[in-house]
Amino acid sequence: MKKEFKIPWWKRPFDVVFSLFAILVTLPIMIPIAAAIKLTDGGSVFFKQKRPGLNGKEFFVYKFRTMYPNNEKILEEYLEKNPEAKKEWELYRKLKSYDPRVTPIGRFLRKYSLDELPQFLNVLKGDMSVVGPRPYIYKEFDDYKIPEDVRKKLLSVKPGVTGLWQVEGRNEATFEDRIKFDLKYVENLSFWKDIKIILKTIWVMLTGKGAY
Repeated sequence: MKKEFKIPWWKRPFDVVFSLFAILVTLPIMIPIAAAIKLTDGGSVFFKQKRPGLNGKEFFVYKFRTMYPNNEKILEEYLEKNPEAKKEWELYRKLKSYDPRVTPIGRFLRKYSLDELPQFLNVLKGDMSVVGPRPYIYKEFDDYKIPEDVRKKLLSVKPGVTGLWQVEGRNEATFEDRIKFDLKYVENLSFWKDIKIILKTIWVMLTGKGAY
């Protein structure tokens, strides 16, 4: 019989302290970002979407909005006209070279991962952790036929603002690669590994390495 996985005791205290610090430090950046997004097209500043969290409990994940309001229609029309882009989307679950859904300010935010900053509010609420697997979408699990045992393992910890795939693979990682990175994180979770991932994340943000 497999031993039930338990989240380490230090995870929640660390998340609260770090996210409070991160919000205070980045607040002077977040205010002008919010203003720039609003001025771009008058749409909402934030993007929110339901995601499965710890043990499958749903929550709303928050990000700065980087796409045009009618992004789903834009994507559908673009993929219909561009077969190569459609293949890329099916393999990576994103468009690496050019994404017509993304606004000019959105491209800048994504390059330096600044669109993720509002997720520290998710961490304070207890829905997410600073470090963990990416917040998946159920449709991704279904589209890629991810086995139930793999899903459960990925959801055995809180999803993270950053994680192993963001610092090791990022734009070069296929969706299957991302799953492998996240499973590796869950299986080898430790305080010092979290610290290492955070330090690497800061470097990735400063350099824009592997951005899309």
